[in-house]
Amino acid sequence: MGSIRGIKKRKKADNKDGQDGTATPLYSQPFDWWHHFSQRISGHLAHSKDIEKFESVFKISRKTFNYICSLVEEGMLARSSNFVDISGKRLSLNDQVAVALRRLSSGESLSTIGDSFRMNQSTVSQITWRFVEAMEERGLYHLSWPSTEMEMEEMKSKFENMHGLSNCCGAIDSTHIMMTLPSADSLNSVWLDREKNCSMVLQAIVDPNLRFCDIVTGWPGSMSDDHVLRSSSFFRLAEEGKRLNGGERTLPEGTVVREYIVGDTGFPLLPWLITPYEGKGLSNVQVEFNKRVVATQMVAKKALARLKEMWKIIQGVMWKPDKHKLPRIVLVCCILHNIVIDMEDEVLHNMPFCHQHDLGYQDQTCEFADNTAFTMREKLSLYLSGKLPS
Repeated sequence: MGSIRGIKKRKKADNKDGQDGTATPLYSQPFDWWHHFSQRISGHLAHSKDIEKFESVFKISRKTFNYICSLVEEGMLARSSNFVDISGKRLSLNDQVAVALRRLSSGESLSTIGDSFRMNQSTVSQITWRFVEAMEERGLYHLSWPSTEMEMEEMKSKFENMHGLSNCCGAIDSTHIMMTLPSADSLNSVWLDREKNCSMVLQAIVDPNLRFCDIVTGWPGSMSDDHVLRSSSFFRLAEEGKRLNGGERTLPEGTVVREYIVGDTGFPLLPWLITPYEGKGLSNVQVEFNKRVVATQMVAKKALARLKEMWKIIQGVMWKPDKHKLPRIVLVCCILHNIVIDMEDEVLHNMPFCHQHDLGYQDQTCEFADNTAFTMREKLSLYLSGKLPS
């Protein structure tokens, strides 16, 4: 996982059942829990034609819900709590997870969630935050850089099969999380981005399955993609040769291509980060190469678009958020995004693909280009066009 600015970095939780995140036994959910819980729902949700359909309320399957309950059970129940609804009925673990997931997936206000589930706003807030803390502690292994050579080779093979980019290990992109902060605070101007919106940046590196492998969040929207990248632990590790340091590829005429990720023109051209050619009058070889890079980087755009579509709490405008808590909420939404994919949740089949996650924002441009990376990009583009001498 990458940097989460503004909080003390937590240790990765031990995965007692292996590292793939799928071996943990599913939480044994009371069979009739949803039947009784759905009867308690009021407000606008109660008038929904699909209220009996669990997936319409929480955007995940019952199988995934059970698994999430199994992850957070220990963390959420470790501390004694007296969470109750307005009638005084004690809330079960299932009830609490349902409230938190609805808050994160719908983006509805605390008052709307409270009205729908018949509980006080403060209860909704406290439950949601306890869920976030538990997911940070127990679900973090779902969001990590590939730890084995086999995992990395599988990822590189999938990327190459997509658009021919040999030895590619990921795609990077950034998006903005909108906020509304008190105007009286003079320090809030730093959060104004280039489109004059108040926002926080989320930078993500994505694998070919649209999973997040590394994220950076917490930096103000005024920071460019280049500066956010250079402030990240991923940048430091890559520069020190501790990341993207695996198997190399040798092109027919002898050029060695190291592992790399791809990004758009907002990122610097580095030996481990390949970006498209810029400017007018590009050659046919360069145009073709750009098409491959842009198409490959599209997985990052699609992943961020799906993240915002599925976890709407970070899609709309956050009203006076706690700038220290928001990065952790974003992190948990990214973890949940990966869990849905890891569980092969059937709800994904009904989600349309989109790559628009920052509507109204123009593309950024970074002029920095490393000489070694420039040469490697030239050789790689010639190889892909079939014009590289043997």
